[in-house]
Amino acid sequence: MTDQGNNNQNISRNPFAALFSSLADAKQFASGQKPPLHHGEPPCELPSQGGSENSDSIEDNDDSVAEISRSFLSRQELCEQLNINHMIQRIFLITLDNSDPSLRGGNGIPPRCVFLVEMAAEMDGQDWLDMDNIEQALFNRLLMLEPGNHLIYMTSCNAVNLSADRDAGDKCAIPFLYACYQRAKEEVTKVPEKLLSYAVRCKNLTVSNTRTVLLTPEIYIRQNVYEQLLDLLLEGVGGAHWFELVVEFVEEVIAGLLADQEVRTFSEVIGPVLDIFQGRVKDLDLCQLLLFSYLDLLLYFSRQKDIATVLVEHIQPKDPNNGLQYQKTLLGTVLSISCLLKTPGVVEGHGFFLNPSRSSPQEMKVQESNIHQFMGQFHDKLHQLLKNLLQQSGETRHLLLSWLGGCLQANAGRTKIWANQMPEIFFQMYASDAFFLNLGAALLKLCQPFCRPRSPKLLTFNPTYCALKELSEEERRNRNVHARGLDKETCLVPLPPQQSVEYAQSYSLLTENLILTQMTLHLGFHRLHEQMVKMNQSLHRLQGTWREAQLTGGLAAEQLREQFERLMTVYLSTKAAATQPGMLQCCLNLQASSATLLVQLGLSNQGPEHAQLSFPLPPLHNSLLCHMPEFFAENLGDFFVFLRRFADEVLESSADSLEQVLNFITVFMGNVERMKNPHLRAKLAEVLEAVMPHMEPASAGTAQPIMFQRQRVFCSYHHAPHLAEALIAVFVDIEFTGDPHQFEQKFNYRRPMYPILKFMWGKESYRESIKYLSKIKLLQLEKDHGEWEGLAPDALREKESSLQMLGQLARFHNIMSNETIGTLAFLTSEIKCIFVHPFMAERIISMLNHFLQHLVGPKMGALKVKDFSEFDFKPQQLVSDICTIYLNLGDEENFCATVPKDGRSYSPTLFSQTVRVLKKINKPGEVIVGFGLLADKIKSHADRQLQDEETYADAPDDFLDPIMSTLMLDPVLLPSSNVTVDRSTIARHLLSDQTDPFNRSPLTMDQIRPNEELKQQILQWLAQHKQERLQMGPSG
Repeated sequence: MTDQGNNNQNISRNPFAALFSSLADAKQFASGQKPPLHHGEPPCELPSQGGSENSDSIEDNDDSVAEISRSFLSRQELCEQLNINHMIQRIFLITLDNSDPSLRGGNGIPPRCVFLVEMAAEMDGQDWLDMDNIEQALFNRLLMLEPGNHLIYMTSCNAVNLSADRDAGDKCAIPFLYACYQRAKEEVTKVPEKLLSYAVRCKNLTVSNTRTVLLTPEIYIRQNVYEQLLDLLLEGVGGAHWFELVVEFVEEVIAGLLADQEVRTFSEVIGPVLDIFQGRVKDLDLCQLLLFSYLDLLLYFSRQKDIATVLVEHIQPKDPNNGLQYQKTLLGTVLSISCLLKTPGVVEGHGFFLNPSRSSPQEMKVQESNIHQFMGQFHDKLHQLLKNLLQQSGETRHLLLSWLGGCLQANAGRTKIWANQMPEIFFQMYASDAFFLNLGAALLKLCQPFCRPRSPKLLTFNPTYCALKELSEEERRNRNVHARGLDKETCLVPLPPQQSVEYAQSYSLLTENLILTQMTLHLGFHRLHEQMVKMNQSLHRLQGTWREAQLTGGLAAEQLREQFERLMTVYLSTKAAATQPGMLQCCLNLQASSATLLVQLGLSNQGPEHAQLSFPLPPLHNSLLCHMPEFFAENLGDFFVFLRRFADEVLESSADSLEQVLNFITVFMGNVERMKNPHLRAKLAEVLEAVMPHMEPASAGTAQPIMFQRQRVFCSYHHAPHLAEALIAVFVDIEFTGDPHQFEQKFNYRRPMYPILKFMWGKESYRESIKYLSKIKLLQLEKDHGEWEGLAPDALREKESSLQMLGQLARFHNIMSNETIGTLAFLTSEIKCIFVHPFMAERIISMLNHFLQHLVGPKMGALKVKDFSEFDFKPQQLVSDICTIYLNLGDEENFCATVPKDGRSYSPTLFSQTVRVLKKINKPGEVIVGFGLLADKIKSHADRQLQDEETYADAPDDFLDPIMSTLMLDPVLLPSSNVTVDRSTIARHLLSDQTDPFNRSPLTMDQIRPNEELKQQILQWLAQHKQERLQMGPSG
């Protein structure tokens, strides 16, 4: 075999020969005749052979297998370097090669790259990128002010490619690095294993450079890198998969920032991002979809433990004693987003309920529904935000609860009376209504897990939390006590001198949640309720004035219309904010649970299971009620009154919760041992009126409100007799509270009790509990007949307790009756005009006839107890005083004509029985004769009225009063319901209820308007009808 043959054999056996298409190509490469390279590719230099005279070059020994192997190895290095260069170009879209694109291979090269001019000049002819120079190259790229000016085509394709131009020329550092990170991740999944480590290093390089950018933002001119980071995250929340990729990148950057905090701390990096976030969010409206993208981003901040820690530190106010400062924090800014006016009183620029008088009710209902939908989603986000921060770590939980506790204490002045009288000072000192409404909604959702009926978790609540005085910051952290100033709150009952307080070492989150939520509702919801009531009243007054001005025309009418429009916009926005269904349902669940909790505390139950309510109530021992702030009961009452006024349908749909409320009222309203404040107990009567079924007739064209569920609850209530007794007890107690001359306040307390008593009187289960003297007599008879002797000790004690309690109540009633009737007797001797006024006369006559019916009528025997003096019962004096009142006012024909109209108690027989009793108790003859003559006079009026009723029997329905079904003599129009009633009927109604009986809108006598047209029609009909009867004669 020749040498040439041996060389061919050696080359053919070399494993690298397989890289060539033929053996000739392999031999040509081995002989040193290299194939031509594309311009710009690195020269394939062979290993240096200098330094040894005995060494042969490839030219000297073409057939050396070792030299051929080295040649193949150099070719591999060349290919690898080319691949690395292309990979770097694909990831970072930068290059040092500015040669003709047609001379480059198109495989694996991006269409556009930024040419690094300065670095290319420094590299002394090297036109490729490698792992040694990439860090410098990337740094140069990031410092370029206008990288788009240095874009070059990397391939021979010159077609317009805006996407490639945008990606390569991005001058914002953070999004550019993130895009590089994404391209590097893609390379990691695609490159051969030998290039994998280089791809990973490129990916890590994007993370480390992002960290550098955030730590040294000042060197990146005309760039706000913190804003770029926020925008990157905000863009990511648009899609689940995209957001996962962004979060992965950010998490790696965060790890790098936490590892290197010498230049800037992690808090100093994230703080500016949160500031920018806050600045943007404050200009967003509730119904903007962009708002919810920001909220999703905020939720990510709360889930990321390191950012969450910075977040709760970031929201701590500069002046913790200034309530408004809490609203100026990031969390406060988010909580202030609402459909309420951003600037109180400034309607311009407001986005809701504009020009309400020009909108149909249906349009406003749709707008309110949209607001409620956005509010529901908004409150869900807020709830999740607070929940994340509470669960993130002990530190974030402590800082958030400290923020809440400090905020509530700094804003405690919101409930002061002066705060409503000086709004300009109020808005400079305290957080807004929107802030507290949203905070309350979020906290209500946190409370829902233990707001289920008879939840055993509820009994873990520890009221001694409220008795703790000032604690150090360390004690607050260790004992989970973050609310402040509760020890200064008035509690339901005072702490007994001999009772010590056993504080817990640590308090549960349930206890803190419930207390912080009730404090928030006390500071926020209560004020909003008051504002709505005042606006409602102002709107009705303004509407009436506006309608009057429209009759005369002129500029005043237009000005009034504008005032009405502005106020209506404010009112509708406030109503929409306060009546979001989900929030109301959560609040109802909480208040019903609070009622249950208070009842359990009222039963002295400190066990793990709910105790059954039974009467008589057990005596209190070491009761925890002395630590329960009154605002728990105030919030409960205020909320149910609000529902009655503005969201009555919620009461009907949640009737099952009402039983808990009835239990609370039954236990506390009449029991001074469990609720000392008589004004608060009187307030519970208003709550009872709010939750009871109302059966007012509906206005024409409107459906009767659904009351079925409430009727069911009230009629089947197990403790109905005790509820009635509690109502009567507080009715009497009002007389012994405060200044005896505060008649108006006492009347306002009693006003809601009248419809309740009327309702109870129609229900057998309640009515029997109100007949005190009858019950007392029955109990006395049982005792005298020895029926108590065989009773068990508990039953005997209950009977004696009932007799004692009923005796006290009856005594209070009798004292009040004696004084009231006695006062009227001497007042009417000189003052008559007030009492004979038609509206007042009806009330007085109804009361006097009712008393006479029980004092001289067939039922008089039911009131004969053993000892009248024991109960201050003076029947003879009452009969005498009532007759004196009748005689004093009997000269007035209108008064006498009104007496027979009392269809409930009056009858001619009643007055003849009264004459007989007057004789029996030896009253003077002139009194007996005078009263007999008065009885005859009243009977003649009764006969005449009976004839008139026959005359009016066929009156048209339009002439009849819709409430009393009697002929209207003075028809008037109600402004809001547009229903016509008789003036006497509505006047009588407004004495006890200042609302329109057909739609429950606020109403006063000055707002009603005469219906003159209908009045003339009625008068003409009467005149015609009387003329016809005269023509017919007596026989007609």
